Amino acid sequence: MVNYQFFLNRQQTPQTQPIPDREAEMIQGRSGGYMFKADLWQTLRRCLLIGTANSTYYAGKHELTNDFVNVLEKAIQADPQRVASEILYASDGRSINNSAPIFALVILSMGDAPEAKRAFQEIFSQVVRTGSHFYEWMSYTKSVRGFGKIVREAGQNWLARQDIKGLAYQLLKYQQRQGFSHRDALRLFHVKPPTDEHNQLFQWVLNGWSELPPQIPSEALSQIWWYEWLKRHPEQTHQAIAQGRLTHEMAAPVGKMDRQAWQLLFNEMPSGALLRNLGSLTELGVLRADARKNLDRVQAVLNSRNHLRKGRIHPIDVLKALKTYQSGGQLGRSQKTWTPVPRVIDILEKALELSFDVLQPTGKTFLHAVDVSGSMSYYSVSSIGLSCCEIATTMALATAKAEKNYRILGFADDFRDLGISKRDSFNSAIQKASNQNFGGTDASVAYRWAIDQRFHADVFCFWTDCESWAGYQHPSQALVEYRRRVNPNAKAVYVTLAPYNISLVDPQDANSWDLAGFDPSSPRLIQMLAMGEL
Repeated sequence: MVNYQFFLNRQQTPQTQPIPDREAEMIQGRSGGYMFKADLWQTLRRCLLIGTANSTYYAGKHELTNDFVNVLEKAIQADPQRVASEILYASDGRSINNSAPIFALVILSMGDAPEAKRAFQEIFSQVVRTGSHFYEWMSYTKSVRGFGKIVREAGQNWLARQDIKGLAYQLLKYQQRQGFSHRDALRLFHVKPPTDEHNQLFQWVLNGWSELPPQIPSEALSQIWWYEWLKRHPEQTHQAIAQGRLTHEMAAPVGKMDRQAWQLLFNEMPSGALLRNLGSLTELGVLRADARKNLDRVQAVLNSRNHLRKGRIHPIDVLKALKTYQSGGQLGRSQKTWTPVPRVIDILEKALELSFDVLQPTGKTFLHAVDVSGSMSYYSVSSIGLSCCEIATTMALATAKAEKNYRILGFADDFRDLGISKRDSFNSAIQKASNQNFGGTDASVAYRWAIDQRFHADVFCFWTDCESWAGYQHPSQALVEYRRRVNPNAKAVYVTLAPYNISLVDPQDANSWDLAGFDPSSPRLIQMLAMGEL
């Protein structure tokens, strides 16, 4: 029988082939599927926010980092000031850690144009904020480019800053990292002390104190004096911590660290250190179910948006802390074991929700499509093996918790209800998604399900590595069909969770967007897109 189905199906192209007449805009991904090519700046932001130091299912870390360098070099040649802005954006608590921005900073310093050198100098101190960052920058610089004039000037300025008290804190807290010590840095950069206090500090770095000064030389050097005093009186650890306001990095290597010492440290511990030491504090008995005052302080610090933002606490930091703490010491690098305190787990759950930026409910209907294919389970982004699937589920749930009307489903080569709602904890949602990993990847199934169910979505939110290849229709084609048959005003947001240069967004579609993954502001941006505010 002859009919016209061939005409109606012309918007169905297998994802292993480019869309007819759009070949020039598409590239073949590592999975074999054809997707639109992400532009230079999209790819740069992904690399900065996600990083390339971990292998993915489809590419090794060396290949990904080579791609990162190529993207950086092209972007620096095109607009070094914009590259600097992207580095700052990522470094300000949005990247999963500061390593990718620091690495990018080194490549920026190698730019040929004077504008690139100037941009590097302007943002250096805003990216290299701590002694740990400083060592990491030195390590990358030594490996990639060497210590030329512009690098020496940056190192000199960092070590001769006016804030002598802050400098002394960094030099004491991070005395060596990455194969460098501050003695090495002072000698390498030939730093001339601009004040007498700087000279005293540098002399301590270079030679130590063979004899302890009878009095604290100055307020700026107070912590160093107490550190040296503690080296000579380790039995007086409590006094040194209390009066010298020493951190655990300063006191632990030279003092006698008992429960009371850790209690004193806990009393002043900032959000980042608190997250990292919850297990140790529990193992030592500082955190117990009946230690209400201490638990109240944990809640006050970790359930405060201001504390989390000031400490540049990334949601992945909280997710990692939650997963590690719940394991009782079975995950991560700790050699200690502990019995988790239920209230601490509740606090971490709330902290994870607060670590994302959200607005008031928009009133729109959201359909969240979480990629639960095999590649999303393989890709790990931290030392304790957080998979892309786990992070995607966390981000989708955080976005859904801010809204009233939503569904969260999983896709691979079909579309399934994961049984996740805002009533789920992040931990239970992750377990539900992780138990559903299946099949290849076909993002178009979300649209076909919505068409079949006549589901009226205002916004489709995809959380994916973008490697869609298994379907007989491209996602952009399926979205056109959905708009024709269900909701002509539907919007689509693809949150890309891998540092690839591919996109599922049709560049000709004004109501589709591509966001770089792992950005704490993604939920807020999605809400703003839903309301037409961007």
